[in-house]
Amino acid sequence: MHINTTKTYKKKRFWAGILLAQFLLFYTFSKLKFAVLFFENLFEFQKKIHQLLFVWIPFSFGDLLYILLGILLIYLIIKLFKKKTRNNALFKILIVLNMTYFIYQIFWGMLYFQTPIIAKLPKTEVTLEVRKALALEYLEKSKASRKLVKEDKNGVFIIKDLKAIELEILERQKTLPTFINQKESTTTNSFKPSLFGKTMSFTGILGYYNPFTAEAQFNAELPASYLLFTLSHESSHQLGFAKEQEANFIGYLIGIHSKNAELRYSTEYFTLKSLLNSIVNEDEKFVKTALENYSEGMKCDRLNEKKFIAEHQGYLNDFFGFTNNLFLKSNQQEGAITYSYFIDLLVRYKSMFST
Repeated sequence: MHINTTKTYKKKRFWAGILLAQFLLFYTFSKLKFAVLFFENLFEFQKKIHQLLFVWIPFSFGDLLYILLGILLIYLIIKLFKKKTRNNALFKILIVLNMTYFIYQIFWGMLYFQTPIIAKLPKTEVTLEVRKALALEYLEKSKASRKLVKEDKNGVFIIKDLKAIELEILERQKTLPTFINQKESTTTNSFKPSLFGKTMSFTGILGYYNPFTAEAQFNAELPASYLLFTLSHESSHQLGFAKEQEANFIGYLIGIHSKNAELRYSTEYFTLKSLLNSIVNEDEKFVKTALENYSEGMKCDRLNEKKFIAEHQGYLNDFFGFTNNLFLKSNQQEGAITYSYFIDLLVRYKSMFST
């Protein structure tokens, strides 16, 4: 009995040491340009294989993996509370953590350290006046596009053909400016509604990319005004843009010139809201005036979004908002509460075309 306990103790120390070594190794890799480039190329290779393996499955296989992993961890945590099985359970938890962390880092984690998009854009001052001018521009664009989409009996924007828009997003990936994107676009449609849709509605999470299966999950319960830009955003992750605000910017480039009015409206409306969000603390009166100048259809969409949020407020929303903020910051991102980096990218990009 004593010998077995000693062996298990040594195994635990070994796997705990491996986990620490992994932290240090990947931290070192994140500082080396050639290492980050290697993982970028690896991403392109593994993405193709993962999409071939999982695209034919009619549901989110990645979500199933998360469920199985969750069940395994809960089972092992319960074992921790029993004295006889505690050592063995902790040993197995360390193995699971090591494997999960390693796979996550080689498939996705290192992509957070790519050359940032902002380094590829000209420097320009992001003034309040510039943001106001852009907000007015996207207000008019949104009003014009909103007239072209369908709505339900309550005057709320609805999607005519979701599959057609998914294909449009994949097609639009090919038109991204080459000085910003050198990544390979895909024709494989691996957008899938999340198995956690109802729960997601209470978390504030609109969608997510699964690095273990290359599937882009979305919450099918979202209002249409949220949903379409969410798809563009997740497709940006599929391209290999890991940072949230960079995925927003690539999503913007995908949708803003689309011939599909629904995708274009969702993109313009997201951009408008982001701009107003960046202005509100500096000039609340301007934002109130802009909201009053929404078209009737846009006002209906805004009320529908507010209703959706109000119906799904709660502790889960607070918890996931807090944990997601920590995750973003741990990966050199600003956190979920700010749009400033996206706005910075937008303003710099738009300055290239201003006279």
